[in-house]
Amino acid sequence: QVQFMESGGGLVKPGGSLRLSCVATGADLSFYAMGWYRQAPGKQRELVALISHGGVTNYADSVKGRSSISRDYAKDTVYLQMDSLKLEDTAVYYCTLRSQMGGMTWGQGTQVTVAS
Repeated sequence: QVQFMESGGGLVKPGGSLRLSCVATGADLSFYAMGWYRQAPGKQRELVALISHGGVTNYADSVKGRSSISRDYAKDTVYLQMDSLKLEDTAVYYCTLRSQMGGMTWGQGTQVTVAS
């Protein structure tokens, strides 16, 4: 059973930065892409960024150019660096594993609030 340990969320001012971290244990991560989705109140969960085991990245257009996803294979950890944060980045951010068949496994989520 996969377990996630997410950290790095919190309250940030517009224009600020944060770094989300997620450690995933209990699975052979060589078979998974890792990444982050988010869900704002009243909205559907949406992709933020994913990184494959081979290091191929995919970003939502809304964060492209101000976010960077990376992966530490030795630590089973995925990071999301987000800069130039906007009010609309406020959401619960969920760490995820995506299998090669497309199945998704989710962390419990961490709140990111962008407010002045």
